[in-house]
Amino acid sequence: MNEKPPLLISACLLGQPVRYDAASKPLPPERLTRLTRDYRLVPVCPECLGGLPTPRPAAEIAGGDAAAVWQGRAKVATKAGDDVTAAFRRGAREALALARAEGCAQALLKANSPSCGGARVYDGSFSGCLRPGEGVAAHWLRRHGVEVINEDQLP
Repeated sequence: MNEKPPLLISACLLGQPVRYDAASKPLPPERLTRLTRDYRLVPVCPECLGGLPTPRPAAEIAGGDAAAVWQGRAKVATKAGDDVTAAFRRGAREALALARAEGCAQALLKANSPSCGGARVYDGSFSGCLRPGEGVAAHWLRRHGVEVINEDQLP
């Protein structure tokens, strides 16, 4: 019998209360059942891996996009202005290390997150507005060859 391929997956999508507000955003049971049947799930929360507590202040990418964060031209900050860029970058590196250690070629990450968003992220104004872009970890994983999708892209 073949071993199921590993899939890096946002822990909040599995129902773990690791989001900034100590909540989760679990996938519908039928989707989770299908994923569990087809993959060996490898939970990850880049923000937790980066050393941020749960709960924690919400954060957004300000002054550019995820690529600019890695280039030092943009930052990840809380509404109060606290710079949490280093923790987001550390968490992204740890997420990649986990993906490599577990043999994950794919990742299913939480949409719209400043870490995990793959197509859209909040615009840095804390107004609830989304803009095209990706989160810090999603960018780092893609840059290093991991295919990233968000839960809203599942068939």
